[in-house]
Amino acid sequence: MIKSKLISVFFIMATVMACKGQSQTNVTINEPNKEQTQSIKKTIMENKMKVEIWSDVMCPFCYMGKRKFELALAEFEHKDNIEIVWKSYQLMPELDKGTPTDLEKILVEKRGIDINQARQMNAQVAQAGKQVGIEYNFDKALAVNTFDAHRFLQFAKANGKANEAEEVMFRSYFTDGKNVGDYSVLIQLGKEIGLDSDALKTALENGSYANEVRADISEAQQVGVRGVPFFVFNRKQAVSGAQDPQTFLQTLEKSFVEWRKDNPETKLEIIDGKVCTPDGECD
Repeated sequence: MIKSKLISVFFIMATVMACKGQSQTNVTINEPNKEQTQSIKKTIMENKMKVEIWSDVMCPFCYMGKRKFELALAEFEHKDNIEIVWKSYQLMPELDKGTPTDLEKILVEKRGIDINQARQMNAQVAQAGKQVGIEYNFDKALAVNTFDAHRFLQFAKANGKANEAEEVMFRSYFTDGKNVGDYSVLIQLGKEIGLDSDALKTALENGSYANEVRADISEAQQVGVRGVPFFVFNRKQAVSGAQDPQTFLQTLEKSFVEWRKDNPETKLEIIDGKVCTPDGECD
């Protein structure tokens, strides 16, 4: 069961009092001196509604679900007010971290079917993927323990590249047939999306972000995740699976209305003047 967590952020200023009963608060920080040439502008200060997505690299429906959610988000009026938070999940934590296994062989063993049936199933998924612009090459995909791949994703998230990392990871696994358990592959992928190669190499080699991966997996159990992809909207609504874009759009709209009631816009009227910035510039 998803527990509702309402997070409100209040900015308290010594000389400012908010008017009761207003959904939007206009705050005057200071009155400009007539001799000043400073400009006045309005800035919106607010949080964003979170959409948390649990997924695994080796899950074809996670890749498809990502694409369908993106199609819905592109149509959503308030897309700039949405924060996507990617979460780690492992479908097959028992897989070897070293030697990758043919994905079709894994499917045969897991489902108890023959190779032709496995290929037919994959062909159906591949056809569905084409409809949203995904090229699945299941005959090239290498099944491997994804724990280190998730550590890479956590590193990317900590460096503001979560969405880019998820995309390049899915493409590398399902389209290019790369071994996403290989550090050299992960470092190259990081380089592609602008991550610091040396810092990433160090993080992978010293076991960094393992706790973050485990925390996400543990949290998934608490939330009620039984399979991926699993989308949680504002900790109140959830969508399981690679649903149609319309389903995601409707859930976004419903969740956002509820979120906005608890998180009204706070507009500050700010007077621009000479300031010093952290990079040492004073102007």
